[in-house]
Amino acid sequence: MISNLLLVLGVGVLSAAFRSFQHRLLFRLGTLGIGATSFLAGWLLGGNVWLGVILAASWLFLPWLEILTRVRRLRLPLERTLQPRTPPNRESFPGFSDLTEEIEARGFEYVEDIGWQHEDNRQFYRVLNEEHGKTQACICLAEQQEFAFYYVTLTSRTADGKVFMTWNYPFSYGLKLPPHLKVKRFPDQGPFSKILTDHKNFLQTEGVNPAALLVQTPEEIAHTMQDEMRAQLIHNIDLGLLERDGEKFIRYTRRGMFFLWFQFLRDLVRLT
Repeated sequence: MISNLLLVLGVGVLSAAFRSFQHRLLFRLGTLGIGATSFLAGWLLGGNVWLGVILAASWLFLPWLEILTRVRRLRLPLERTLQPRTPPNRESFPGFSDLTEEIEARGFEYVEDIGWQHEDNRQFYRVLNEEHGKTQACICLAEQQEFAFYYVTLTSRTADGKVFMTWNYPFSYGLKLPPHLKVKRFPDQGPFSKILTDHKNFLQTEGVNPAALLVQTPEEIAHTMQDEMRAQLIHNIDLGLLERDGEKFIRYTRRGMFFLWFQFLRDLVRLT
């Protein structure tokens, strides 16, 4: 019994150690090791192979606790008016100033700090505009209670209504993107210079003529972002992932909850 316990602890510690590395292969081994640890705990300590299978499979269904306890009750505004916001402090976003300077060093100019808030959900955007106004960069901070993460977007728009965006959003997105929006995911946090190069290559791959890009003035950017957020929500209402809850609010449907679960499984496969 003691040898089995030591084996389970050893696999668990080794898995946690692998996940502490930035190397993709080691991180994947660590994630698989967590499932193996759960299986071994059920089999060797619980004395039943099927108990091991259930414990290992439970990681796949763990998100349903969050979906059923929080997401099911979540109500968010359909109209998200972007208003001036105070930038995050060093405690909540330690590298914020450095990231801003890095973007400005690549020819972008500060426009404004805007965002929206509803109860515990807060979205902050620092908007920067390229010198010729054809590409906008945003430093985005998403906060919900004590959970927070940031990502960077680069967005270029054409006169015929197409939107091309490169971002390093760290998770699979919780909504479906409208057909006029094409997204290129950058797999790492940075540096910004590589994200910018990736965005330019993305536009070239998509056959976008730089002359066809829409020039956005600083006064237009916030209104454009606001309209695009609303269009995305309406698109997901039409698809049945969201539904209206009164005149001002929306919520996830049952279909939308399953979509969120599948997105979690995508992240699990991508990270493992």
